[in-house]
Amino acid sequence: MTTAFDPIDLAGTRLANRIAMAPMTRSRANGEDGTPTAIVAEYYAQRASAGLIVTEGIQPVAEGQGYPNTPGLHTREQIAAWREVTTAVHERGGRIFAQLMHSGRIGHPDLLDGDLHPVGPSPVAAAGQVYTHEGPKDFVTPRELTGDQVREAVAGFASAARNAVEAGFDGVEIHGANGYLIQQFLASGSNHRTDEWGGPVENRIRFAVEVVKAVAAEIGPERTGLRISPANTLNDISETDTDEIYTRLLDAIEPVGIAYLHVLETGPERRPLVLDLRKRFAGTFILNPATGTDPTGAESLALIEDGTTDLVAYGRLFIANPDLPARLKTDGPYATPNPATMYAGGPEGYIDYPAL
Repeated sequence: MTTAFDPIDLAGTRLANRIAMAPMTRSRANGEDGTPTAIVAEYYAQRASAGLIVTEGIQPVAEGQGYPNTPGLHTREQIAAWREVTTAVHERGGRIFAQLMHSGRIGHPDLLDGDLHPVGPSPVAAAGQVYTHEGPKDFVTPRELTGDQVREAVAGFASAARNAVEAGFDGVEIHGANGYLIQQFLASGSNHRTDEWGGPVENRIRFAVEVVKAVAAEIGPERTGLRISPANTLNDISETDTDEIYTRLLDAIEPVGIAYLHVLETGPERRPLVLDLRKRFAGTFILNPATGTDPTGAESLALIEDGTTDLVAYGRLFIANPDLPARLKTDGPYATPNPATMYAGGPEGYIDYPAL
């Protein structure tokens, strides 16, 4: 029987176990230039016993930033700083993929330089607020991307993927979940376009498909992953045809042969779709299972044993338990993260959680 502690081959990259560290924004980058700081390298290196680390969301282009103090991968300085992170992880035997996240309409002009403004598939503002350096502010109406700008956004993902490999990452994960730019194109509530990028499902999936193809062409499909979150309403996303969107998306990208699909399960009622996507996808399958208000725990490792998934992704528990695979093996004890230090600050609540 396969267990979570058995190694696995991820399209040519050997992972020591089947426990993934899910991507989590921590807002510890240098706010001036979007470079990860020294404590970022230590943070990820402490968690190198994960079979696979997926980083926090990294903006592929400057206008893709949605939160304060988040890192980028679009300048030489950022590439050099990330190389320090990947080297630290590799020295401790870990594997690390960079998550490329364009926030689209989720953000605010105050977070962007010059005349940059949040963009989206359509000029439809998200309900809600975003945190800025001056406190919470309402989301603004995004600038609608022109056809040429959509293609530039695709190219931005590919360029950032190339930068990630130069920085030493083992691969990249394309963030197509949680209400950011790619899901904004997928969802009819945020995509009101009438051109080739909007309208029927085959047009709304086009942006995601083109990003996947462009990234895979740039760095190789074996270094490319995709994260999705079907029916996720985060960031005011409204999907009316979820099953069709994601089954057709998978059918469209299947010939590309990417390394993995990472699914954030939004509720137990979505398990039938998860199982269908699992059957449709030939590569490695990573599941971030729905666990309600509780963090994903050791009981979810059974999903590997019964074949539901190849890897299980853990989020919150990895914040306070840098040696989480060892703790999962004995089902604890687990430390509890401090919510007050999750999204800002320095070393406290970031690199000061001890191992067993």
